[in-house]
Amino acid sequence: MPTTLTHLHFRGNCSEAFRFYAATFGGRIVFSMTYGEAPGAMQGTPEVRDQIIHARVDLGDDALLGCDVPPGRYEKPQGFNVMASAESPEHAERLFRSLSEGGTVCMPIQETFWAHRFGMCTDRFGTPWMVNCAKPPEALAGGAPKSA
Repeated sequence: MPTTLTHLHFRGNCSEAFRFYAATFGGRIVFSMTYGEAPGAMQGTPEVRDQIIHARVDLGDDALLGCDVPPGRYEKPQGFNVMASAESPEHAERLFRSLSEGGTVCMPIQETFWAHRFGMCTDRFGTPWMVNCAKPPEALAGGAPKSA
């Protein structure tokens, strides 16, 4: 079965964003290469030499990948959110506070019918997030879906 990973694009601040994500989620940056360090670096322009061509932060069983896109190629993320699953309501609140600081809150962190805590924000790097601390299926209205 194939694995899917989230690959984020940045406007020159990928390194800062990945340090922030590693600290927020308790992860570890396991790879980071600048355009200047990459094979064929002589073809790169001076303004991108210190920007990230590829980075990976491991977050336990999950990972985020990312890069700085060349000038003029960045597009604001839309049509998706990165979901962060929290282990407890307190964990969800801590993640949400960190991710929303300096960003934009779309839906404040709160209890919903499906979650002990759920909130939506866009962080200061432009990445849209959902933070979720799910209720067990049996706690949902009507219980767990019945199988055929």
